[in-house]
Formats: sequence, structure tokens, C-alpha cells
Amino acid sequence: MPEIETAKPEGNGVRFGWVRGVMIRCMLNIWGVILFLRLPWITAQAGILLTWLIILVAVLVTTITGLSISAISTNGKVKAGGTYFLISRSLGPELGGSIGLIFAFANAVAVAMHTVGFAETVRDLLIDFDVLMTDEVNDIRIIGVITIIVLLGISLAGMEWESKAQVVFFIIIIISFVNYFVGTLIPASQEKQSKGFFNYQSKIFLQSLYPNWHGSEGSFFNMFSIFFPSATGILAGANISGDLKDPATAIPKGTLLAIFFTAISYIFMSASIGACVLYDASGNVNDTQEKNDTCCGLAGSFGWNFTTCIDNNNCQFGLLNYYQSISMVSAFSPLITAGIFSATLSSALACLVSAPKVFQCLCNDKIYPLIGFFGKGYGKNNEPFRAYILTFIIAVAFILIADLNTIAPIISNFFLASYALINFSCFHASITNSPGWRPSFHYYNKWASLFGAIVSIAIMFMLMWSAALIAVGIIVFLLAYVNYKKPSVNWGSSIQAASYNMALSQLISLDSTEDHIKNFRPQCLVLTGIPSSRPELVAFVATFTKKQSLMICGHVLMVRSPHSFTGVTFLSIVLALCFTHCTLNDSSIQNISVLFPIRYALHDTYISTNHEPTSPCNAVWCDVFSVVKSAGFMASNPATDVFLGKKHNKTIDIYWLFDDGGLTLLIPYLLTRKKCWRNCKVRVFIGGHDDVSDNQGNAVKYFEDLISEFQLGDGTQTIDFVDESWNHLHWKISDKELETHRAKIMRQVRLNEIMHELSADAALIVILPLPRRVACPSSLYMALLDTLSRDLQPPVLLMRGNQENVLTFYCQ
Repeated sequence: MPEIETAKPEGNGVRFGWVRGVMIRCMLNIWGVILFLRLPWITAQAGILLTWLIILVAVLVTTITGLSISAISTNGKVKAGGTYFLISRSLGPELGGSIGLIFAFANAVAVAMHTVGFAETVRDLLIDFDVLMTDEVNDIRIIGVITIIVLLGISLAGMEWESKAQVVFFIIIIISFVNYFVGTLIPASQEKQSKGFFNYQSKIFLQSLYPNWHGSEGSFFNMFSIFFPSATGILAGANISGDLKDPATAIPKGTLLAIFFTAISYIFMSASIGACVLYDASGNVNDTQEKNDTCCGLAGSFGWNFTTCIDNNNCQFGLLNYYQSISMVSAFSPLITAGIFSATLSSALACLVSAPKVFQCLCNDKIYPLIGFFGKGYGKNNEPFRAYILTFIIAVAFILIADLNTIAPIISNFFLASYALINFSCFHASITNSPGWRPSFHYYNKWASLFGAIVSIAIMFMLMWSAALIAVGIIVFLLAYVNYKKPSVNWGSSIQAASYNMALSQLISLDSTEDHIKNFRPQCLVLTGIPSSRPELVAFVATFTKKQSLMICGHVLMVRSPHSFTGVTFLSIVLALCFTHCTLNDSSIQNISVLFPIRYALHDTYISTNHEPTSPCNAVWCDVFSVVKSAGFMASNPATDVFLGKKHNKTIDIYWLFDDGGLTLLIPYLLTRKKCWRNCKVRVFIGGHDDVSDNQGNAVKYFEDLISEFQLGDGTQTIDFVDESWNHLHWKISDKELETHRAKIMRQVRLNEIMHELSADAALIVILPLPRRVACPSSLYMALLDTLSRDLQPPVLLMRGNQENVLTFYCQ
């Protein structure tokens, strides 16, 4: 065995190497109470062959988990927090938080199991000397509580004292092993023979190969549930990651070697005890007889008759009845007792240190509420004294059960759940190609992790399906809670990577799927600049996109460029707009009409109030409608009042002058599905015959004044009669164009009057602006929109689809 490394202070605390910090710690935690007090009994129940199968299945699960934890420990910088820190920083808070909480609880219960094993041994010694304090059960409780108080004192003294105690325990256990195997070779005394020990005998070995189920606990899975806690010490080293010199090297090497050496010891121990000791014996030295192969079972061939106690079912010794069989076989039983004390106390001490450290890191990350109190650390090593006290309370509660065979299956279930989560987390990170998942451990395999997760879950349900359901329910709740609350931490998450991959795959699949009217949703790119600078625009679009469709805020940068706005340029802009940000030149804004023919369903929309002069400042792009030009609202009329405040006994008035595919009807309908617009009635006004009122003179003059600065001047010059220098004046209005659109101007003026008459008290007015089948200068178009919405009290939304159907009415 490698030389034990000496811990040296590094910085402000003690740091350990891979031998003392990981391998010895893991071996001590694995060589716990089950090895000395339950392995002989399990061997008698299951037989040597099935006991080996139990050991190998447990080793398979722990080895795969060891490979996964090794990969995690080489996936970045490792600090304090143990298993929780490793997983949360590598795979995210969702998985790390649930594993950390479950694992901390499992370790706290494991403290109770190992302490009960120690108390049971002390109780048996008291029975041998006939000095019980009260009764057999209460003595375990009393001894257990006193023991854990002492262990708590050692833990609070600091990691250096705890580590020194672990080394002493390790040496004692090695000595006890040697003492046991030497005892199997020393010829058995008559007293030991009366207790069923006859050294290595082929007859006993052959009989012990096969199961001999006894009692209500006699089944393979019951034996496995009692044995498995002995294999749960594999993370004892990882749980003190903050106290290791080089965790990325120490954890893989120390953990895997600990699993290997302890597995060998369990296999040899079960084979040797099964080859030396009978199932049943009376312990009465007078139960001798002449050797007889045909009488009194296997004991008869060795000159003993134990049939009386077997028939009466009151045998006190033998593998099935005497938990201290290893001590009885050994050369010097006090050394085995010392080994039991060392194994149980070292394991209890390791769990008592691990649980608070894992819990402390979890508390400090504030992933779950109401636990931050326990995260405070003290001293140069930041010892979690408060978490120690909590672990102590949990352990005492389970110590009061005072039955090792009851506590062990509980621990098995929670540790299996933890291992399943660890393995699945690694597999999940691998298959999602998480950018944060780059372990340098070369022996990791994602399919092995998946297999380990499946096996762990399967064993959980085979052992105790009711407890498995509870454990799975707790895990699902913890995962759902973190996923819902989304704590303010960002360590990189495999779940986040999976969401990205899934979203990307779905987008690609949607791109290859033809759109259908039934699935239409207005997906809006809102060119707000900084969203907080135009809250009214964001608030309005959010009222019909929230939780139903997509709204992305973007920013237009005005760039002077001589280049024309081509289709290729537009495509590159759309790709940019789909995510966050766009850059357009001024000519593209002024020629929106250029985009209409290429199916991106542009429409012009204008939100206007009477509080401020209108100006074209904002834009929205989506599958079916594209540009919103909005006037800003003054501080006295905040967006929450206009768009988010409740409207009582109000109407949404739609002036539907021609069929645009239904978009003008759809958006108001979507608004009414929101709480603040729910009480509004929708009214649809359809255009009739043209008429002219008597007071249009003022409105016409207003329009003429509005466009005066944009006119070319007297004459009939149009685009056909100017030279190339006109290109920079394409927004100017010629006299001929003004005359061509005279009828449209008069209709806009009249429609403004009608809205004043019918919709003065509306919550919102929705209008289709005039169609643009015949191109006109942008300044003329904006003037027409301004005239249409002039002096209206309600907000005015001018919106137009591009005749692409968006209502299911059209697909009937």
C-alpha cells in the first residue's frame, strides 16, 4: 500500500492527499458496520454464490458512480461542498441541488446506522457480562446517543483531529482483518466448535454455496438492501473536496482504488466465514457425540448434535443467529471488537463530517429557502457548526429506532437515488453536448452512466417500491422547484444546454414544415431600442404575445450608406433580427414598400394619441405584420394606464375597410383574452359609400400644411421626369402624385371625422391604413396616417396584413 501522505497546511486550512484524504476515508466508510456485524448473516441467508452476486451488483453500481464522479471532479476547478459542489458547478443547480439535499440527508441517517452498529456491539458485550443497564433495545439507544455526542465533539474540533482519528481507525481495522484470517487457521477449541466453528471444511463450504432463507427477511432483495449501505462510502473523499490538495487527481484515484480493495475484502471474508461456520449451533459444550455422517445433519460429521435447538428454533450461535461470528472465529476476539469499534466509529465520523459540509455549501448557494441559517462557517477551515448540530439531531432521531436491519434499507434507497441522479446527470450532460461538460477523465463513458442510473432505479423499486416512490417523488419535487424558481445563480447547466439543443432542433423542424392557418401566432420583432425607453410599445405587444407567442425587442441603428436595399441584404438582416439586434440603413426604413413583394408580410401600423406630435420612431416585424411606427407617451400618461390598466365598459373599435387576411380582426381578439381587456366589447365597422362633410376644409388645410415642406414645388414633375440627382429626394412629393392620391386624402379626412363621432370613448381604435398597391413617397404616406389619427383621444393602432390568411375561418 502506498505510503500515507502527511497533511500540510495550505493557505488557511489543512489539505490532504489522495491516500489519506480519499482512499483511506472511502475504505473506512465502506468497511462499516455491515462488514463485521451483518456479512456472516447475509452469507448464511443467501449462500456464498448469491452473496458474491450481491457484492458484485453493489460494486457495479458504485464503480459506475465512481467513474461518473471522477469525470465530474475533472470537469473544472473543485472547491468545498463535496458531491453537491461538483455536480452543481458542472451540471447546474437543478441536478446539483436535489443531489446535495438527498445526499446530505442520507449521510445523516448513515451516521445513525453506524452508531447503532457500535451500540449493538457494546450491548452484546454487556450481555456477555450480564450488566445490561435497562433492556436490550433501550441500551442501544442510550449507548448510541452518548457515542454520537462524543463523535460530534471530535468533528467540532476540526478536520485535522478527525483525519488523525481516521488513520488510527484504519490501522486497527487492518490489524483486525489479519487477526480474523489467522483465527480461521488456528484449530477450533471445543468452545468454538459448540458455537459452530470448525475451521475450513469443504463440507461446510459446499453447503454454504446455496441460499438458506430463514425468517421474514429471508430474500435476495432484503439481503441486498441490508448489505448495500456498506458500499455507500465511495463519496466520502469527494465530500471533503475543499480539504484536498488536488481533488481532480485525488478523487478518481482514491475512490476507484478504495472500491477495488474493499470489494476483494468482502468477497474473501464472505467465502472464508461461509467455509468455517455452520448455520446453527447451540453454544453448549455438552452437545457432543460420536462422529456420524448420517445423523444430526452436517454437525454430526464433526461430532456434534445441535438438533434440539434447531428443532426448537432457539439456537443462539451459528451464522444465522450470532451477529458476532467474526469475533468468535478470530484469534483474539478483543481485536475484532476493536475493529468493529473502528469500522463503525470511523464510518459514523466520516458521514458526520460529510453531511454538514455538503449541506453548508447548498445553504450558501441559496437554492432552497429557509436553510441559509445552517450555511454559516466558523474558524480557519470554515467549519459548519450549525449544520453539524442539524445532522446530530437527524442522527439521534434514527438512533432511537435502535434496529440496524430497519435503518439500512432506508439508507439504501436514498443512496441509490443519489447514485441514479449522479449517473443520469453525467449522461444528460454528455448527450446534450453541454459546452461546460469537458471532463479530462479518460475512462468515463456516457452509456455506462446511463446503465448505472437505470440499474440504481430498478434496484430501488425491487428493494422497497413504496420507499422508492417516495424518494422519486422528493427528487421530482426538488427538481421542479429549482426549475420553477430559477435561483439567481449561473454555473452552466446541462438542462440549459438541452433546452438550447431542443429549441434549435424544433426551429429546424419548423423551417421544413409548411405553415398552416390553425397554428398562426403573431411573432413580433419590436424595434424598441432600449425597451425601457418605449414602455408603451413593449406593454402593448406583450398584451397579445405573452405566454402565447414570441416578442423580441430589437434596435435600429441609422447608418448612412449608398448601397441599395437588396433581397440578400434583407435576408441577412432577418437572421440578425430573429435573436436580438438589427442594423438598418436609413433608405431601408424609408422604403418599406420594397419589402412587401418578398412575402415577409409587412404592414404599416401607427399608434397615436393626442398627447404629443406624432413621429415615426418605432417598428415591429413579424411573420404576418412588420412595422409599427409609434408616438411616445408622456410621463403623465404611462403605458400601464393606456395598455395594462383595466378597461370597464369600453370597446375595441375595428375599422375594417378591406380584407387583409384577418390580422386586423385577430389582434383585437387576442387582446380580449387578457385580463385587462377582458371586459371590452369588440365592434367592427365596415366601409360604405363615400360622403363629404361640411367641415373638411380645416382638416384638408391641416394636411396641406403637414406636407408642404416635403413637396418638390410647382409643376407636374414626377419620378419619370427628374434626373438621377432625384435619388436622394425620393421621399419628396410631386404635384402629380398629390393629385393622383387626392381621393385617398379625402377618405382619410372623412374617416377621421367618423372615428371622432363613433369611437371617442373607445379603449382602442384599430384601423387598416390605406392600401399601397400604388407606390407613393414615404412622406406622403406618413402624412396620410397622421391625418387619419389626428386628435383622437383613444390610442389608435393602424395595422395591415398582406392578404395572407391568419383566421381559421378561411380554412373551413
